Amino acid sequence: MSSIDTPLDLTLDGGALTARLVDFPSVSGDEQALADAVETALRAYPHLRVDRYGNNVVARTGLGRAERVLIAGHLDTVPIADNVPHHIEGDLLYGCGASDMKSGVAVALRLAAGLTEPNHDITYVFYDCEEIEASRNGLGHLATAHPDWLAADFAILMEPSGAMVEGGCQGTMRAQITLTGTRAHAARSWLGDNAIHHAAEVLGLLAAYQAREVEIDGLKYHEGLNAVRVDGGVAGNVIPDECVVTVNFRFAPDRSVADAEAHLREVFEGFKLEITDSAPGALPGLGQPAAQAFLAATGGQARAKFGWTDVARFSALGVPAVNYGPGDPDLAHKRNEYCSLAAIALVEERLRAWLTD
Repeated sequence: MSSIDTPLDLTLDGGALTARLVDFPSVSGDEQALADAVETALRAYPHLRVDRYGNNVVARTGLGRAERVLIAGHLDTVPIADNVPHHIEGDLLYGCGASDMKSGVAVALRLAAGLTEPNHDITYVFYDCEEIEASRNGLGHLATAHPDWLAADFAILMEPSGAMVEGGCQGTMRAQITLTGTRAHAARSWLGDNAIHHAAEVLGLLAAYQAREVEIDGLKYHEGLNAVRVDGGVAGNVIPDECVVTVNFRFAPDRSVADAEAHLREVFEGFKLEITDSAPGALPGLGQPAAQAFLAATGGQARAKFGWTDVARFSALGVPAVNYGPGDPDLAHKRNEYCSLAAIALVEERLRAWLTD
């Protein structure tokens, strides 16, 4: 019987269940078989109400607790790179998705199966298409079609964080700055105006830019504004009449998308600037009572999340959220991706204790 045909056993320990999930291919866009297996496994537990929308599975307790915690993890991985099936070397479990984030999914599935009387009501969300374009993201589809399924007082996204709480996330914005000139023959360059040379003004602004640092809920976010692409040139004997510099602005979550755009327009005042892509950040929400209790239960330390994650979707719904998972973010998407078995056990132990004490 293949790994896909074997039912998921949620009584396996966290490491063994992670290995089982790693051996269950679920590249973005091809998660149906795993979503089927997750749904079937969860429906075996009478303390859970299980719903499904597309390849997104949501399981919930309904105990009437004062607060609801949401625990979410994506089912998909990046394309397999000769790293399935898994293998284990000492404490390290290797395989596609081991770190990002089937180890976190395994922890969430074990909690869903085993916590019949938690001290909070809990919603578990397992969703598809996180690793590809935002328009296909299953969590986004749920937020649009069934926002009530995502209602909670606090959310934990099981993204790889090295078993440390990472609060919120940065927002991101890309923009194109277009420089114009006059085309001419390179042998008579004085008859033209070189648009690529004008890019020096933009690059000078970027080189001199002083990135802001801001502290939110005790976490320090470091912003960044950088050129990530330069396009220009017509031919080897032509003075170019256009050059486009693409910049990426990673901004702290106290700025809205509108604030970020206003800042870019201020920095590049006088230049033609077009916003091509943006996503809001997420505030850490560590001042919330549930977040404070969670932080204390996980060691009392937190750091800012550098990068964008789906916690931003929860923030947009008014749900404070953090990233917390056993995987190492530096190993995500690598051919030799792995996760520590000890980290898987530690994250589960901490979550279980927080949700039962």
